[in-house]
Amino acid sequence: MKTFLGLLFLGSSVLAQERLFHLMGTYAVLELPKDKEYEAYRYMRSLEEKLSDYMDSSEISRINALAGKSCAKVSKETIGVIKKALKVSSFTGGAFDITVGSYTINYGRKGILSEEGAKALIDYRKVRVEKDRVCLKEEGMALDLGGIGKGYAVQKAYEHLRTSWGFISIAGDIKVWGHRRLLGIFNPINNSLLAQGHNSRDLCLSTGGNYLRRHILGKENNLIQVTVAHKDCALADAIETALLAMDDKEREAFLMKNPSVGVMLLFKDGSLYVNNAFVSYFEGLLFFFPNK
Repeated sequence: MKTFLGLLFLGSSVLAQERLFHLMGTYAVLELPKDKEYEAYRYMRSLEEKLSDYMDSSEISRINALAGKSCAKVSKETIGVIKKALKVSSFTGGAFDITVGSYTINYGRKGILSEEGAKALIDYRKVRVEKDRVCLKEEGMALDLGGIGKGYAVQKAYEHLRTSWGFISIAGDIKVWGHRRLLGIFNPINNSLLAQGHNSRDLCLSTGGNYLRRHILGKENNLIQVTVAHKDCALADAIETALLAMDDKEREAFLMKNPSVGVMLLFKDGSLYVNNAFVSYFEGLLFFFPNK
């Protein structure tokens, strides 16, 4: 699960009205060609109804209810996000894992498992996808798409709309395409601006941190906030979550092996790491550091 963290959208060269919607437990900001905002909202709302583990009628809730018993038949959208999540799990050595739901849902929210028992069930390799069916191997397992769902909804809405330009934001996940826009990243240490710049091309940004509440299950590290730049918003969202869950050595090894993943890392001591891939998504990227 993630909360609204870090991203500011400061301005646009496109003259259109931004519209605000409540979606996925937070707020979505849309700026799109005329009459497309409500189409985008309805589409993303339909995804929420499939993917939310807070809705008993959702496809994810059905998968979870059948864990260890049977497989659930689901839509192509649900199959799509689960396949993408499993790919990222493998890509990150399990640092990102949607089966964390045994802990976040069945232990944390419902209290039907012990903490130790819930952690023992986290293993993405026990998820099986068979055409239009999803199976969880053991009873008590559960899927939680909080680390990829918002980014996936943004990406799918972009693909669904097929407009020449647009802007979609759900909490800390945004997509900008077809225009230049002034974007800013918030500094949670001093409650001010950390960086700002215009996008040089179409991009997705996902920003998250573990400083408002301990909501990401992972290893101790020196990070306070992560921003990932990528062409795919679901991947940006999931990789950002994975980086927050890795320890410092794992994260360094991952970034060395994957230099094409654009990252901005803010550490607890106020220091900043930004790689070339991140900078390549911007023009005139400026950084702001508080006076000592």
